[in-house]
Amino acid sequence: MEPEAIYDGKAGECITVKEIEIGKYIAVVYRELSKEDGFVITAFLTRRGRQLERRRKIWQQ
Repeated sequence: MEPEAIYDGKAGECITVKEIEIGKYIAVVYRELSKEDGFVITAFLTRRGRQLERRRKIWQQ
């Protein structure tokens, strides 16, 4: 599943977001250690897409 956008987190993590239904998003918080290595911190469902959009956008599809 391809993300729609990736945002900067507050402590060096990244947040990737995908709209799964109208107004409903899945967000995955992860940290990259290198280009080939990293780990997922947490994932959650949210309806607060506008709050995520306040962050600095790193990438958008």
